[in-house]
Amino acid sequence: MPSALLDRLTELGVDVRRVLDRAGILPSRFQTSRARISPAELFAFWRAVEEVMPARDIGLRVGSEALPHQLDIVTMTALHSPSLGEALKKFARYKRLVCSERVSVEVAGGEARISFHWMHLEESMPMLLVDATFSTLVVVGRRGSGAPIIPVRVELARRRAEEALFHRHFGCEIHFDASLDRLVFDEKDLARPFLTHNADLLELMLPTLESQLRERLTSRSLADDVRTALGRRMHGERPSVEKIAEDMHISPRTLQRRLEELGTTYQKLLDDVRRDTSLRLLAHTNLEPNEVAYLLGFEEVNSFTRAFHGWEGTTPLRWRKATSGRMQSRA
Repeated sequence: MPSALLDRLTELGVDVRRVLDRAGILPSRFQTSRARISPAELFAFWRAVEEVMPARDIGLRVGSEALPHQLDIVTMTALHSPSLGEALKKFARYKRLVCSERVSVEVAGGEARISFHWMHLEESMPMLLVDATFSTLVVVGRRGSGAPIIPVRVELARRRAEEALFHRHFGCEIHFDASLDRLVFDEKDLARPFLTHNADLLELMLPTLESQLRERLTSRSLADDVRTALGRRMHGERPSVEKIAEDMHISPRTLQRRLEELGTTYQKLLDDVRRDTSLRLLAHTNLEPNEVAYLLGFEEVNSFTRAFHGWEGTTPLRWRKATSGRMQSRA
């Protein structure tokens, strides 16, 4: 995490020392330009910002008001791309270098849908971090093209709140209680050329980024890739091993064999992703258990209820009530 982020938050009125103390992160770790923190610490940091800062637009402002010298290497690479489509591809490809986040750009039905998946973390992405990331991508599109690009819609995996604020900021439809956080552009906007395109600078930056990416990819487990692919399909279908294998360009038999060599199975990974997704949706949206069951690919709600009881020892509604009570007591 760049130390410049702390400066930006301070400029926006955030008590950064209080945030770091609440997140359990020592200020001394930011003595250099970039502090190495774990994904769990990053989430704790942004949740602490949510707790100490009453202004609900803080994430949007962090993403939209950053000056050029405050952008990280991934955002700079995107901004210097030849078009919005190429910018999104580079953002998705190189984001893995700065955090354990997988960015997915799916183009279908005339839309470009950008979503995120964090590996090794069961909890949902902090709301302010979602706001900041989506706002950053919209700003990249607008600064790069010099045009007032407006998303088709923003889908948020949270309960309805501050709808007017988000509508005013993004200028598009805002959908709450979504299965996952998703930013959607019109496919036609992907072809918009960037005025900020700098081929010479990209020629200098990309070899280093590619080298770092190859090193990162060789150390990542196949199981992580399967979890990511499963997470992208949690929207009303039961992801079969055949579909996931097709996504990963290997045969189903090879996929299952390699997972067994890692000491796991496709079914176990599917159960893990379903469990994590169900907890996130029950905690942060108003979706009913039957709606969650549908998104997870269960054929009937009773099957989901039995599976959930096996994971958590209680029913979905009782778990939601208990979790809501704990969150209110902390507040």
